[in-house]
Amino acid sequence: MSDAADGWSQPPTTVTEAEVEALVRGICFKTGPPRLLGVEVEWLVRELRDPRLPVSPERLEAAYAALRTVPLRSALTVEPGGQLELSSPPAASLTECVATVSADLDAVRAVLRPGGLVLVGLGHDPWHMPRRFLRQPRYDAMEASLDREGPAGRFMMCASASVQVCVDAGHEEPGPLGHVRRWWLAHQLGAVLVAVFANSPLSGGRPTGWLSTRQLRWTQIGAGRAGGPVLDAAPRGAWARHVLDAPVMCVRDDGGPWQVPEGMTFRDWTRSRAPRPPTRDDLDYHSTTLFPPVRPRGHLELRMIDAQPGDHGWIVPLAVTAALFDDPEAAETAYRTVKPLAERTHGMPAPHNPLWRDAARVGLADPELREVAAACFSAALRALPRIGSDTEVVDAVEAFRDRYVARGRCPADDLLDGLRTTAGAGPDRHDAPSHGKDTPS
Repeated sequence: MSDAADGWSQPPTTVTEAEVEALVRGICFKTGPPRLLGVEVEWLVRELRDPRLPVSPERLEAAYAALRTVPLRSALTVEPGGQLELSSPPAASLTECVATVSADLDAVRAVLRPGGLVLVGLGHDPWHMPRRFLRQPRYDAMEASLDREGPAGRFMMCASASVQVCVDAGHEEPGPLGHVRRWWLAHQLGAVLVAVFANSPLSGGRPTGWLSTRQLRWTQIGAGRAGGPVLDAAPRGAWARHVLDAPVMCVRDDGGPWQVPEGMTFRDWTRSRAPRPPTRDDLDYHSTTLFPPVRPRGHLELRMIDAQPGDHGWIVPLAVTAALFDDPEAAETAYRTVKPLAERTHGMPAPHNPLWRDAARVGLADPELREVAAACFSAALRALPRIGSDTEVVDAVEAFRDRYVARGRCPADDLLDGLRTTAGAGPDRHDAPSHGKDTPS
């Protein structure tokens, strides 16, 4: 979410509706042979002695000040609630990507640990109400805008963390590595990744009834802000229309408070030219305030995966996704395997459709999702050696497959088991009560 800085100066030229559509079509899918890979890993930062304890803003600020002096290859940013994010540079291989981020994480932990802090991989803070750490115009405007949809926006901003995998858009030509196929695959396979890597079943110390409460929060902040476009055979046009018809989060002003319009789409803004004409810079900024599960930014950002447990848990979703997208044989297998799942979307965009909601709520307890996940993991394991993966990564994927996928489980089940062990026998995970607004209408 930390895609843009708050500093802003208005470019001299404005944009029309037609120019916006042409610009988005031109920059959102940069086609060509898939060559590069990236990952963005987010973490909750907690007390080493007891991760349930909140960290004071003063301690977080001191830790981040120290981290800014550490030379890293990945970009280090801080999320609104104080979560830490590392964004890798584009890598030419999975091995390079894993090595770069692993080294950077080692350096980050070496700074945090002496201060009694630790990185915690959870998709949603299971213990605390959201508390904003960053006070910047961007996040003031975001909070004001999202509050109109209810409390979920603050949880999303301040209490969630993810593993985001970035892959190239793909060839212009049709086929397993073509951009049209990869765009479609990302939206169907995305539901499987939600189910497999669900790791956020708790909020306020209690089960929410969803294995990925993080994904639940995204559905609750609205389709215009966090939904994807309708899938069709022309991804560029679909995304351009989506950008134009999405609500404007804020109108920036470097001389005063940012305006937070209600109900104004970017298309409306280009037509009304009020409160001031929109610029190319406004369009770029608007695009960073849209949080669909798959976001095209020249490449494709897959944004639906919960943060994973352990120091190295993030490597498994990165490796599986890379294998299924960049190895032609595995990509074809994944496409054929997930194709029947499309019927369960009922033509509705992700994540606001039955397939994605089932994936986030019950995970691999859904028999069809479990079967598809098993087939995709088998294809990924066969493909990893072909894309140059080392034995350590293959072993990690295989161990995850055996521990979770083969048993119809996900990391969220471990958290629920631990809660029941601590508190005594509780409700079955799929009968657990939903609290407050945890069930979308």
